[in-house]
Amino acid sequence: MAAAPPSAIASTMSLGPVAVPAAAGAQPAAGRQDVRPFITDDARVVGGGLAQVESWFRWDEESSQQWLLAALGPTEWLELTVGGVAGQDRTGESGQFTYALPLLQAKALLRPYAPGAAPGAAVVAGTFLPGGEGVLVPPGYGLFVFGIVSQSFGAGDRVLLHGNLGVNHQWLDPEDATVLTWGLGTQVRTVGGLHAVAELFSGDPYVPGSGTAVQVGARQFLSESLQLDATLGHGIAGSPSLPTWWTVGVRWVLPRLWGAEPTGVRAPGGYARPAPVGPEHGGRGPRLGGRRGW
Repeated sequence: MAAAPPSAIASTMSLGPVAVPAAAGAQPAAGRQDVRPFITDDARVVGGGLAQVESWFRWDEESSQQWLLAALGPTEWLELTVGGVAGQDRTGESGQFTYALPLLQAKALLRPYAPGAAPGAAVVAGTFLPGGEGVLVPPGYGLFVFGIVSQSFGAGDRVLLHGNLGVNHQWLDPEDATVLTWGLGTQVRTVGGLHAVAELFSGDPYVPGSGTAVQVGARQFLSESLQLDATLGHGIAGSPSLPTWWTVGVRWVLPRLWGAEPTGVRAPGGYARPAPVGPEHGGRGPRLGGRRGW
């Protein structure tokens, strides 16, 4: 199996999710929104007894990719994700079909975030095993670990800020490689369920060596269970630098699989919190969420 060129591998991991119209301006319940399509993750999990599916199409000058991730919340504080990608390599003349799987990831929520409260926190660990064929396959076995801090400002999570810091280690021949990864992201509610999103990141936790890049876009919450988004990104530093890319995707939270809905307002991150006392608290306003996305 041929190892992927560094630029092709790095560019494959800029994620983004979307699609299906519904009521305009619908506001999702807090805790059921995701951070996709962004590299910078947020301090939330899908929630106990809930599952979600994310799928998005990504295009750049080197490849086109269709991603699929499925996440399950076995508890209110733990989220388990499995996924993969398939697409076309356009770096050669053949337009070779390529795919890679599985991506395996676990996220533990340490503290949910909420407007007017202390920052939320979470930790993530995972691996993208070198299974598949073509340029999308990672060059070796690896492990990524990173911490997350999220802060909410304003009623209904009007402004969200997220920070990530971690490492990505790969066992390669002849020499192992360890790369520092970091990311800063924000989401700002504009009109109805529409949000503007932006991030600056260096090193994708899924793939070492992706350099520093910026990504901007928009996210539309159609309901508490369905969101659409689109992004545009470009590498600004590093060698190789990421080529310009765009994404569109969909995220769907499935109907509850087991258990009863927690009492009170579902807080960002899947946790239930006591219902707000006054209208200034913001109640069940929209929020960011998960891988990766907000």
